[in-house]
Amino acid sequence: MYAGVFGLMLGMFLAMLDGLIVGTALPTITGELGGLSLLSWVVTAYLLAAAATTPIWGKLGDLYGRKGTFMSSIAIFLAGSMLAGLSQDIGQLIAFRAVQGLGAGGLMVGALSIIGMLVPPRDGGKVQSMVGAMMPVAFVGGPLLGGLLTDQLSWRWTFYVNVPVGAVALLIVGLAIKPVGERIKARIDYPGAALLTTGILALTLLASWGGGTYAWTSPQILALGALSIVSLAAFVRVERRAVEPIIPPRLFGDRNFTLAQVVSFLVGAVMMAVTAYLPQYMQFAQGLSPTASGMLLLPLMFGMLAAQLLTGRLISANGRYRVYPILGGALLVAGVLLLTWLDTSTSAALASALTVVAGVGIGLLMQSTLLLTLNSAEPRDLGAASGTVTLLRTIGGSLGIALLGAVYTGRMESGMAAGLGAEEAARLAGGGGLTPESVSTLPAAVRAVVGEAVSGGLRGVLIGAAVLAVLAFAAAWFVREVPLRTEAPAAQPLAEKSTT
Repeated sequence: MYAGVFGLMLGMFLAMLDGLIVGTALPTITGELGGLSLLSWVVTAYLLAAAATTPIWGKLGDLYGRKGTFMSSIAIFLAGSMLAGLSQDIGQLIAFRAVQGLGAGGLMVGALSIIGMLVPPRDGGKVQSMVGAMMPVAFVGGPLLGGLLTDQLSWRWTFYVNVPVGAVALLIVGLAIKPVGERIKARIDYPGAALLTTGILALTLLASWGGGTYAWTSPQILALGALSIVSLAAFVRVERRAVEPIIPPRLFGDRNFTLAQVVSFLVGAVMMAVTAYLPQYMQFAQGLSPTASGMLLLPLMFGMLAAQLLTGRLISANGRYRVYPILGGALLVAGVLLLTWLDTSTSAALASALTVVAGVGIGLLMQSTLLLTLNSAEPRDLGAASGTVTLLRTIGGSLGIALLGAVYTGRMESGMAAGLGAEEAARLAGGGGLTPESVSTLPAAVRAVVGEAVSGGLRGVLIGAAVLAVLAFAAAWFVREVPLRTEAPAAQPLAEKSTT
């Protein structure tokens, strides 16, 4: 069984790593392929496709078999990786990144649902903690590996590297895992899938463009907001009537499941906002290189890792879990508030050390929400359940970056205008915006103003993140201690039934 779990984890690691490994290669990619104005879509196309298809992959696994569906998602992901590496212009790269995203949407949800079938929650805490521990490893290793491959080989290898890893995952899963659990043959809820995809697309574009490309009150942003509300409201209505909905409404009849989704959304927003804007502070306010700023986030990542590993072991030992989301919420609130003290006078070492508290809180919350989700769902809904928790965490991260990013930009620009004057601030931030390299060439007095402005922007992000963390902490108190299953769902008889 554990050989198969290792293969599943390799597939999940591909999905986690790919969103990070490409980041350090993007400047080189733009220099070779051109299309600087379309650069953001290299990332956005991947995230859009992955987020929109995550619950669909989960439902496909529930209906037609989780093993085959998971292996199909790996195959699509690897095809997209090879094509992305062969791209000859930025348009091709964006299209092939979307193909990658289509496959990536099934990697995480497929692996989690199979693990949920193979391992009971009471005995699977160790395995689940290993799964959760891969995320901070990917956060640390992704940018470093991307830079190494780009410098030593070519940016194309940031895509090609997926192929051998994916091939090993396919081989292990194919040989070591047998089809398990109940398979239901039914039609896919295509209207629900279309409405969900439209709603997620509109929300993601709103989050990506709002406050930057377009003003928040512009007709484009208002139209996207209206489209997302109408689409998602219609999706809820369709799901209530569908025979086999993509996200079964019955899942939300369980209080713990609903609370886990709320907390997952909130912790996703806090995690992505903190990890996105702390490097800005490290580089602009502390004057560090991108590599050094990434290294200084290691305490945060290792805090996440330690919390997830320890939580999994403790839950496996005694079967009790309610305390962990509550403790995680408290530590996340405290950790984010500690970071609001950062300014230009804070030493880099202290700034780095302070991140560990928030990291532990995030780790506790991520592990406990995953466990709550899988324990609250019936075996037939494990794919849809794990797809839902992954989807909400992704959407939370996207919206967190967008909304808190607007706060960061506004406070930073106002701080620079107050210290340098509106005209000089606009000149410095014009064009492609400030970069660590350009700031290092400025006079000391100007660098100090920029550092203070960036610190103020980060403080705004952290105050917003603290509000979200308080909401997560409050929601965690309503979790009920429901006994964990002590028998794996896979132990139930395999059944074939048709609802068509």
